[in-house]
Amino acid sequence: MKKPLILLAAISSVIVISSTVISADRTPSESTSNYIKPTDAELKKRLTPLQYSVTQEEDTERPFDNEYWDEKRDGIYVDVVSGEPLFSSSHKYKSGTGWPSFYQALESSNITEKTDYVLIYPRTEVRSKYADSHLGHVFKDGPAPSGLRYCINSASLRFIPKEDLAKEGYEEYAELFD
Repeated sequence: MKKPLILLAAISSVIVISSTVISADRTPSESTSNYIKPTDAELKKRLTPLQYSVTQEEDTERPFDNEYWDEKRDGIYVDVVSGEPLFSSSHKYKSGTGWPSFYQALESSNITEKTDYVLIYPRTEVRSKYADSHLGHVFKDGPAPSGLRYCINSASLRFIPKEDLAKEGYEEYAELFD
């Protein structure tokens, strides 16, 4: 059995995890339970300015002008920083908001919620558990069966098409698309 591959710098900081094949037999718990978030300087080098401002500074990208708002291929969405599995295209729907919207999380254990008061009224912010990336917000105006609308910034996500799931180390999710 292969061991998960996690690249470490001399100071024990993870350099690359989201675009690296971790292992053909890795599980979400193997790749994330030992996760060490990169330093701020490393994140600024690795992420685009928009990805950094959204995930680390709680910014919001423009609606209808982002990478995944109209993505129609089958696959999963992972945290752009850590690679944590977050959402599936099978739970995605067209909300008309201009951001990717999902009625449920793929791995709810990888999502944390907190109340934010940035606007006049309180909202429920969603963040990734291990990388603590700002993802977007969840609202109670979504479709059945959950009634939820996870309104997520594309800049916080990396899309893995179904045909690349095994190559990227997420083969356990392939059955979602059979």
